[in-house]
Amino acid sequence: MNRIDRRFAELKAAGRRGLIPFVTAGDPAPDATVAVLHALVDAGADLIELGVPFSDPMADGPVIQHANERALARGVGLAQILAWVREFRVKDAATPLVLMGYLNPIESYGFERFGRDAVAAGVDGVLLVDCPVEESATAAPLRAAGLRQIFLAAPTTAAARLGQLRERAEGFLYYVSFAGITGADRLSVDTVRKRVATIKAGLDLPVAVGFGVRDAESAAAIAAFADAVVIGSALVERLAASSSAHKACAEARGFLAPIRKALDGVTAAHAA
Repeated sequence: MNRIDRRFAELKAAGRRGLIPFVTAGDPAPDATVAVLHALVDAGADLIELGVPFSDPMADGPVIQHANERALARGVGLAQILAWVREFRVKDAATPLVLMGYLNPIESYGFERFGRDAVAAGVDGVLLVDCPVEESATAAPLRAAGLRQIFLAAPTTAAARLGQLRERAEGFLYYVSFAGITGADRLSVDTVRKRVATIKAGLDLPVAVGFGVRDAESAAAIAAFADAVVIGSALVERLAASSSAHKACAEARGFLAPIRKALDGVTAAHAA
């Protein structure tokens, strides 16, 4: 069983909500990446999205765009990221890792080669923003290697396309809470709740909600009806000014721990 599937099965059995932080590989500093991943797990992350730096991140707002720029300026690429994943796996064989990014770096690396190397390193899935379900054949070599391809659904996703997603989604379905870029502050919990209920009807996979989740309060509100919460821009912004790996780890723990506590409170409330 893939680590993603196993982790969500564990969460469901325990009645817990998943916490999925996003960080950009190589930011705030290359030597901090592996340590920050471990710090996030220590603070309660159930799964981690590790962003692959790209020069034209169309779905991302200024915070993650700048993180991409900083990482690229330091020469961070797929080979280095896979090396960091291998290093992370020395001490953590259980926490699922999903690489989030765009097709171009993988195409340059080679799809079959990347699939093979990513699985060997310990990657569990990929979320490719510019590879929608209609173009999923492009990523077939990645799935054949054992990676889960995580798809996105949005408020604008039509019913017919949602049917395709229900048929082909793997691992979990990532629901983008509003039509826009990461980091925007326009979260409407009631609107998201209704949309998630529609998406989950007939879907035998967990639904994680991201975009617009910035703190413990908004995370807990989403966790009342979603299987997992994704939080990225607010965390990346918190880490950006860290001057050392030690400082970055402290910031990561300090940011994520209250959110973990809030999600556990939602679990306890539903169990009561």
